[in-house]
Amino acid sequence: MSSNIGRLSPEFDKVMVDIVDYVENYEIESDLAYETAWNCLLDSLGCALEALEYEACTKLLGPLVPETVVENGVKVPGTNFELDPVQGAFNIGAMIRWLDFNDTWLAAEWGHPSDNLGAILATAEWLSRKARAIDGKPLLMIDVLTAMIKAHEIQGCIALENSFNRVGLDHVLLVKVASTAVVAKMMGLTREESLNALSLAWVDGQALRTYRHFPNAGSRKSWAAGDATSRAVRLVLMAKVGEMGYPSALTAKTWGFYDVLFKGQSFRFQRPYGSYVMENILFKVSFPAEFHAQTAVEAAMKINALMQEVGKSARDIKRVTIRTHEACIRIIDKKGPLGNPADRDHCIQYMVAVPLIFGRLTAKDYGDDVASDPLIDSLRDKIRCEEDPQFSTDYHDPSKRSIANALTVEFEDGTSFDEVLVEYPIGHARRRGEGIPLLIEKYKKNLARRFSTIQQAKILEYSLDRRKLESTSVDLFMDLFVSGDQSQ
Repeated sequence: MSSNIGRLSPEFDKVMVDIVDYVENYEIESDLAYETAWNCLLDSLGCALEALEYEACTKLLGPLVPETVVENGVKVPGTNFELDPVQGAFNIGAMIRWLDFNDTWLAAEWGHPSDNLGAILATAEWLSRKARAIDGKPLLMIDVLTAMIKAHEIQGCIALENSFNRVGLDHVLLVKVASTAVVAKMMGLTREESLNALSLAWVDGQALRTYRHFPNAGSRKSWAAGDATSRAVRLVLMAKVGEMGYPSALTAKTWGFYDVLFKGQSFRFQRPYGSYVMENILFKVSFPAEFHAQTAVEAAMKINALMQEVGKSARDIKRVTIRTHEACIRIIDKKGPLGNPADRDHCIQYMVAVPLIFGRLTAKDYGDDVASDPLIDSLRDKIRCEEDPQFSTDYHDPSKRSIANALTVEFEDGTSFDEVLVEYPIGHARRRGEGIPLLIEKYKKNLARRFSTIQQAKILEYSLDRRKLESTSVDLFMDLFVSGDQSQ
């Protein structure tokens, strides 16, 4: 009935037009962007496989109606599920994000652009299986990499100058917007249909950040991206069958996004869409920790090694000072009780205390068993953050994009260590040569969690050869990740 509703037809808001025109027309010429997207794909799949070790994640996976199998459906990596593309996007998106170990983008708004891979992979696989069933042409993995670059760019460029967290909204709204734009292209929507779909994403209800902060921090932050990607696929499917759009969804007076949710301010942009975001994305290589703490954890690991050399332990610590940037203080500087893993992995004091005590930080260290050690809370009480204005400036500087933290440890006997400064995390573009080999080892380790040696070898044969991967059809590549475990 909506197609029969009469209304004025103003031009679509420029923000939406620019996004759709970029997705439709921009040719990615950067080999660095494709190289980085390839690394990002492998890392994201590895993160998804590791998440399958956590019942809190797996209980949410599979079809909405148990035992439903969709013909030519989406095969969820590491499982035997075959789902529709909407639920497939939720499953893959939730798995990738569950452990907070996939890529990160830090700006006025932070986020994790590989979250979009839930929608991209699910849609590409579904379209490929449909095409193959009718002797059509399936999509290739290079199409997935192209969509990833563009989704990263949309999410990241909007995030550069526009802070949604400051108005209480969660960054996954940008995942929904970016996923909608690239999935519309993959599904072959017309330009007008794509604009309609994108407007629906802006009109849609937007998630509140309350589930990331005290006193409501909880596990929704681990599946919120999956929810956003699945919503994007759903909205695109609606637009594809003719659902109307809302041209001034952002700018409409009183009722538009800007007036209702963005304090009347319009978006600002630092740069046009290209491939900048993918080229500069931050990988989480060593620690499953909120990214503002990555360098602090690395510094804490170095200090733990120093303490072992001189025969000191965390029990000897009197005070720890973290010289840091403003965003770190605003997001993860926490005192008081931490109720669950979602609370702990967004507390810099916790993420520094664990490596100072144990010389490690793994996903399991956020669980109740480790958190019950009274030494952790005792040490947390001794850790304080101080903003360094230069660190905050360098954090926003496009030529630096640093995420600096510096730790000073003082001991009860009056001695102290020299400050340990880490300006760029190992997953930063400035440390790619050091980081990518470790990223590949992380991927191999995650494959080994789920697959036999023979199956791992087959996956690696395709995934570690970029040119071979790019020329492989999406459905055949995803078949490599079907679990041998028939319980799922």
